[in-house]
Amino acid sequence: MTAPTTAMVLAAGLGTRMRPLTDDRPKALVEVGGKALIDHVLDRLAEAGVTDAVVNVHWFADRLESHLAARTRPTIRISDERAELLETGGGLKKAHPLLGDAPVFVANIDSVWIDRGDALADLIRLWDPTRMDAALLLARREGSIGFEGGGDFFLGDDGALTFRGEAASAPYAYMGVHITRPDYADHGPDGPFSLSPLWRASATEGRLFGCVLDGDWMHVGDPQARDEAEARLKAET
Repeated sequence: MTAPTTAMVLAAGLGTRMRPLTDDRPKALVEVGGKALIDHVLDRLAEAGVTDAVVNVHWFADRLESHLAARTRPTIRISDERAELLETGGGLKKAHPLLGDAPVFVANIDSVWIDRGDALADLIRLWDPTRMDAALLLARREGSIGFEGGGDFFLGDDGALTFRGEAASAPYAYMGVHITRPDYADHGPDGPFSLSPLWRASATEGRLFGCVLDGDWMHVGDPQARDEAEARLKAET
């Protein structure tokens, strides 16, 4: 399967839980281990072969655009959500004209991970658009930093995903990166909406798949998680 060379990076959130670190900057520019969150994910995507990234902006949009202008790899284009924050599904729908028609990575900016394998390569190998609407990168709940809750998914032997539903817990959490078609959210409503209902429909149809990170996942959603992630990265070096 041809690896995606384009990515949608979801960087428009308000970063409310990250305050006071986001009082003067977008969450994407909060630093962990001396590097802005968005650069952690863009560097990972570039290593995986992504040459073109579309980044949505809203909160402190000018500052984020200025930061991104300094990058040469991948090439950056902006999906402007200054007027209205569109959430994950609405953001993907708005950005579709910039993304082209080939499969794309979609990535959050609050995931940092230590990779003992090659997680994005595993995701590329898994992806099969004839059988799948989306292929999600997962992390084991145990040992993850900054993730609270009972987990998101059960994983079948063939990689098919089932939502936790009424179960008390599930072993795997979505860790913020997936591959999908750029038109996946096109039939969603106008305005803001989440990808989650689309994933639930795909899972019901047996078209939602995933693979598991061999490594340590850090969901950097608040200042405490940022500090814990920083300590984990320092211990690794």
